[in-house]
Amino acid sequence: MEAYTEIETKLSVPSHEPVRRALKRLAAESVSVQFQKDIYFDTAQRSFTETDRCLRLRRQKTGSTEQLYLTYKGPKQAADIKKRQEVELEVGDAHQAEDFLSALGYRRILIVEKERDLWRYGNCHVALDRLAGLGTFVEIEGPDDHTIRAVQESIGLKDSPHVQESYAAMVARQRQTSDGN
Repeated sequence: MEAYTEIETKLSVPSHEPVRRALKRLAAESVSVQFQKDIYFDTAQRSFTETDRCLRLRRQKTGSTEQLYLTYKGPKQAADIKKRQEVELEVGDAHQAEDFLSALGYRRILIVEKERDLWRYGNCHVALDRLAGLGTFVEIEGPDDHTIRAVQESIGLKDSPHVQESYAAMVARQRQTSDGN
């Protein structure tokens, strides 16, 4: 199996509406609206967290269909646009997947839930993400930096700063703040 390198950027936006209007004006393809529940796992020593890697089980609902994905992501390469190794496989049963991970010594450390409105434009996937308590974001995933930047400019976000922090890190920080730690 060949390793896949995920190349993407994340942008914090006050609202999805201007982006959605731009995508419609550009005749982008609306792919699906999804609800994603990401369950993150780590060892008791937090070895993934400490080395900027992740192990995630995603429950993705699109309409009445649910798909399950087990994903490993390697550490991010230092760059404005995030690049990291990603290995993903579809699984058939969430409970068996969790039991499997538990048997290997991994435990649940965090759950991140989001609504995602997924579009396709300019050889990229453009995700309009909403996370309760965190806000609204746009993720653009594509084949290379240049293509991603071109799409970012086309949808009116040229000057938007890139968010390097993962949703999991943002949720964990939010939880620590609300717990008073």
